Amino acid sequence: MINQQITYSRAYTLVPTYDCFNRCSYCNFRTDIGKSPWLTLTEAEKILKSLQNQGIIEILVLSGEVHPNSSQRLAWFKRIYELCELAISLGFLPHTNVGPLNFTEMTQLKQVNVSMGLMLEQINPKLLETVHHYSPSKIPGLRLKQLEWAGQLKIPFTTGLLLGIGETSEDMKETLNAITMIHKRWGHIQEVILQPHSLGSQQIDPRNSFNLEKLPEVIAIAHSILPADITLQIPPNLVTHPDILLACLEAGARDLGGIGPRDEVNPDYPQDQDQTLQTILAPNGWELVRRLPVYPQYDPWVCPDLQGLLTKWRKKLAISETPVLY
Repeated sequence: MINQQITYSRAYTLVPTYDCFNRCSYCNFRTDIGKSPWLTLTEAEKILKSLQNQGIIEILVLSGEVHPNSSQRLAWFKRIYELCELAISLGFLPHTNVGPLNFTEMTQLKQVNVSMGLMLEQINPKLLETVHHYSPSKIPGLRLKQLEWAGQLKIPFTTGLLLGIGETSEDMKETLNAITMIHKRWGHIQEVILQPHSLGSQQIDPRNSFNLEKLPEVIAIAHSILPADITLQIPPNLVTHPDILLACLEAGARDLGGIGPRDEVNPDYPQDQDQTLQTILAPNGWELVRRLPVYPQYDPWVCPDLQGLLTKWRKKLAISETPVLY
């Protein structure tokens, strides 16, 4: 018998550029400025057309960050906007996570996204002296402001914590409480990701991975602090032990995030496909089901121009989601 559904999104990640002016010491994603050719619209169109019959719903636009004062900022933002437009024109639902944006940029991107996101990570400013020493956009107040603006603009939003980067238990609780306070004001945070730092081949900091055995405990704490209408998400490719994955679900995690061909942030950790995950979950009473990148209660917030496409996907998903035995 099924106890409860566990959701996930069939997703593909488009990266406009890996170039990033931050130098987070644990990062396995960024490249130095000028080292990453920008994704062209022609290249993106070819990729997206190849995905149209593969069950992909969400296009995650994930980018390295261009400095707010850079001469490339306008071109970078225009490329992000155009990629979202292209995804929509080919029938996909965009979700953008490209670092801190200003209020005007967020207002514009709402027109071509059904949801957006930004990892809060941890709000203790002492991390600016260690892992974020060369990362100006990781100033906690800057990222908290982004969550506030998303609420003001009625953008369905995903944020999260990065675990194992030098935070204490109290730091983690303070970060969760900060998310709670902002959500209670605006009611816009649909998911909080609890992402364990996982050692990768490109990072400059030799710190070890987060101890996965502690993850169910962290989930239980988050479950006790965050409002009940925020879904807790964990990345299954980083929770590499099935027993721990199941313990995380028992502790309150209910979503497995976007699952696609490649985890761009953690490229050393291949993504489990839905069939593989279902073989782990089903015998233990969990049903794995697809979702859209925007939760149903937030549908009215989505830009009017996207409502038709959103309704089409809702209907298609309702028809296709019949129980499948593996």
